[in-house]
Amino acid sequence: MNKKGKVFLVGAGPGDPKLITVYGLECIQKADVIAYDRLVNKELLSHSKKGAELIYCGKAPGNHSLIQDEINQLLVTKALEGKNVTRLKGGDPCVFGRGGEEAEVLSNAKIPFEIVPGITSGIAAPTYAGIPVTHRNYATSFTMVHGAGRYDNGTDELDWEALVKGSDTLAFYMGTRNLSYICHQLIIHGKDSQTLVAVIQEGTTPNQKSVTGTLETISKIVTKTKIQHPAMIIVGNVVSFRNKLNWFDEKGEVKDERDRVTP
Repeated sequence: MNKKGKVFLVGAGPGDPKLITVYGLECIQKADVIAYDRLVNKELLSHSKKGAELIYCGKAPGNHSLIQDEINQLLVTKALEGKNVTRLKGGDPCVFGRGGEEAEVLSNAKIPFEIVPGITSGIAAPTYAGIPVTHRNYATSFTMVHGAGRYDNGTDELDWEALVKGSDTLAFYMGTRNLSYICHQLIIHGKDSQTLVAVIQEGTTPNQKSVTGTLETISKIVTKTKIQHPAMIIVGNVVSFRNKLNWFDEKGEVKDERDRVTP
């Protein structure tokens, strides 16, 4: 009987391949199998060892290469074959990345595993757009929110009043499709309609594109400038720092001057 392998649930970071952790890179280099997600920068796969098996597990909206149950079974099966598996996930595995679910499956199957944190887009994307999510004089609290709910069929489980009253900066993941609804809910639950908002597409990459507005105007701005998924939505007064701290665009990393759209 083969000795069990081990699974490493690794955060690949927000897009820039240089933002992966040292330990995360080591996991890629040593893996027999790498099961990677759609938003993982493919440059990271070039660090895999010769003969490593690369398995795409990406899930785009409405187009899932493998459903979650199949991914779970894949990790267990490969580990039972005695292989060391790196499950490579965009951002951080445990921030809307189902890392906890996959770890639970491995634990139930008595498969040894480690969770290797990564830099999450909710912090990295605004930082690259010149927006600190906290600031001593503007924001002392920060909340990450899943924004991809199917609000059109009554599945809104967010406590909007608590979000409005309880946090200075809000970071919505996967919420581009629901931007108008998100803004409306924040306003009707007490957020000032003139609260600043930034939407950052493909943050930390050469394709980064950022726009700013208010809760009242941002939906129209995003439509006009054709901002698309994947994008982070940042709500709060810290967005006012963008013009002063916009280091990434000024460094010249943005792919095209026309991508820098700030009203």
